[in-house]
Amino acid sequence: MFRPLSVFIGMRYTRAKRRSHFISFISLTSMLGLALGVMVMILVLSVMNGFDRELRTRILGMVPQAAVQSFKPIQDWHALAAKLGQHAHVQAVAPFVQTQGMLSHDDQVLPVMLDGIDPAEEGKVSVIDNYFREGSLQSLKPGEFGMILGTLAADRLGVKVGDKVTFISPDVVVTPAGLFPRMKRFTVVGLFNVGAGELDAGLALVNISDAARLQRWQAHEVQGLRLKLDDLFQAPKVAWELSRELQDQDLFTRDWTRSHGNLYRAIGMQKAMIGLLLLLIVAVAAFNIISTLVMVVNDKRSDIAILRTLGLTPRQIMATFMVQGTVIGVVGTLVGALLGILAALNVSAAVDWLESLLGTRFLNEDVYFISYLPSQLLPGDLIMVCSAALLLSFLATLYPAWRAARTQPAEALRYE
Repeated sequence: MFRPLSVFIGMRYTRAKRRSHFISFISLTSMLGLALGVMVMILVLSVMNGFDRELRTRILGMVPQAAVQSFKPIQDWHALAAKLGQHAHVQAVAPFVQTQGMLSHDDQVLPVMLDGIDPAEEGKVSVIDNYFREGSLQSLKPGEFGMILGTLAADRLGVKVGDKVTFISPDVVVTPAGLFPRMKRFTVVGLFNVGAGELDAGLALVNISDAARLQRWQAHEVQGLRLKLDDLFQAPKVAWELSRELQDQDLFTRDWTRSHGNLYRAIGMQKAMIGLLLLLIVAVAAFNIISTLVMVVNDKRSDIAILRTLGLTPRQIMATFMVQGTVIGVVGTLVGALLGILAALNVSAAVDWLESLLGTRFLNEDVYFISYLPSQLLPGDLIMVCSAALLLSFLATLYPAWRAARTQPAEALRYE
């Protein structure tokens, strides 16, 4: 098969043994450095994508994507739900009653967010059904004062299904003896584990009628309605549109960007900044090709002079060394891409194994919003990283190749 002369000679130079083993070593390190940079960039971007995915599917699947609330109890939430359901982006609606307080068991006390939910409607707006360890939403019977806890909360309180816990409300009761906090006994009827410390340690679910009675409301009264949207990122727009429609009904709206927007934006910003820093590392590795090719050009000065005397033009000489540098870049990028794919697909299992081996946890639930290292490999990131590495490798060949093309045959052969 016919190949251009520059490509043929460049490929031969890539495979040929050199007079200096040091040049061969530098060529190998350039290739390995590029491969390592590409691998690390793919791995880190996959981990950041994993954090992004877990935030969207776990955290934002549990908290309200958007909500309509009132400062006073809503009497007929069914009529309001029917009106909200007419919005084009609203897929499901569920009522809730929310309050904060403390859970107490024996000598342990834990702050929690108490969510009163309708077991028949909650599954339409939340993903909690996917994360039950024991029990289910149907375990919350009205009037029985059952409670579903996260596994971390249960561990810290030292309780299991069937145990009693005391909820201490911030509201106070006035008695002749003074002011006392309101307290209510609940029975643990279920446990869930979302994998997010914020929820597993700080969220408690009860039946909505029990939560209403705790607030001294009627059993049918609710605090607000949670909305599930077809597009998570349309939540601010939908909340604004609904607030304009409901402004005459003493209602207000909120969305997830107020409670978790900063976290989501921080992940996006960190991904961009880390990607930029790793791209600089790949650039350094790619530009190592410059030093490699400069030494190759010095090593091949006599060969270049002979090729010039045989009729090769400066452009063909330049193309020859560009081919050699590009081969180093292509091989390094392909090796790095393969290693990066393997690392991204297995990093979660590797970190779990390392944690079990060392007996420690790298992601503590008290600090991070999830307790494990997620990873999601996206084809777009893979293509972007490989394209950037190949482009930088190609640019790195231009100067040495131009320098080779300027070699004068008479001067190069003078001392041969």
